[in-house]
Order: sequence, then C-alpha cells, then structure tokens
Amino acid sequence: MNVLKASYLQSLERHRAAFATVEQYQDQALLLLEKVQACLAAGGKVVWMGNGGSAADAQHLAAEFMVRYKRERAPLASMALTTDTSILTAHANDYDFSTVFERQVQGIVKPQDVVIGLTTSGNSANVNLGLQAANAMGAYTVALTGRDGGKVASIAQLPIIVRSDETARIQEVHMFLGHWLCEALDLLNAQPVPSE
Repeated sequence: MNVLKASYLQSLERHRAAFATVEQYQDQALLLLEKVQACLAAGGKVVWMGNGGSAADAQHLAAEFMVRYKRERAPLASMALTTDTSILTAHANDYDFSTVFERQVQGIVKPQDVVIGLTTSGNSANVNLGLQAANAMGAYTVALTGRDGGKVASIAQLPIIVRSDETARIQEVHMFLGHWLCEALDLLNAQPVPSE
C-alpha cells in the first residue's frame, strides 16, 4: 500500500510541476480565443483532430462547443475529425492512415475556419498533414503539443508547446487550456437573461 501511496503523491507532484508553467501560455490562449471568436463570428467552425487520448480530447472539446460548457448559449460550430468510423476505416484501407485528416480537411475546411491539432509529440504525421492542408486552404491553424514542439511547431500558425516529456501531463495541460477556452467563449456568447 505504501508503494501505491507514493505513486499517487509522485503523480500529483508531476501534475503540479506541469501546471506551474501554465501561466506562460496566457498570451497564446488569449490569441487562440480571439481567433476562435472571430472564426465563429464570420460563420466559420472549429475543427479538431488528434490520435488516441488526443482524439478523445478533440471529441470532448468539440462536444463542449456544440452543446454547452456551463452557461446557456447558442451552439458553437465545431467538429472532431476522429468520430466517423466509416471515414477513418475507409480512408486507412483505401489510402493511408497518415492522410486521414488531410483528406477530411480538404473536403470540409473553409478559409474562415480554425483547425486545431492535438499531438503530444508534435510528430504525428496525420495531424501535421492535416494542419498543412488547412494552411494551404487559408484556415488558421493551431497545435496543442508538448516536449520540444516537434515538427508541428513549424507547421501551425499558433503552436502552444507544453514543455514536459510526460504524455499524461501534456494532455492535462491541453485540457486545461481547452476548458478555459470553453469558459471564455461562454462568457462572450452567453444568452442574455430575460428581464422581468
């Protein structure tokens, strides 16, 4: 049991260490908010993509946009490219998994959109190709990444790099940033309370 307690406390300490640096992302987070709000105001949408845990985070955040976070508001146009199993499996079977997001971006992304790729290493080929395709189409591209930023740091127009080597800690900071973005959008887009 002492080993498990030690493991718990060590994990918590690594979490605290990762979050000790969160304040340094404030300017980037505010720029992301500005770009997303402008995108939505222009009739655009926010498109998310990632692999594994980052795919789950992409879907989670797209759902927060479309449904709601805390406040009542209109839906915010958003989607994750990881949810359609027919597209994912057909593309991987007929072409190659590395281009599974690139193909979808080419089919649905417009210049007024914001495309956000989540990759803890920065070297996920399918995310990087998807962001390159979005750049070519004139969309605004964002990478939530980690470690040293990887290849995606030179692809995304706004790379937000969590300086950690531990995947779980990187993902936890990504979700903090994503949830803050949802909270800020709630504040900007909350429906007015009807007067009595």
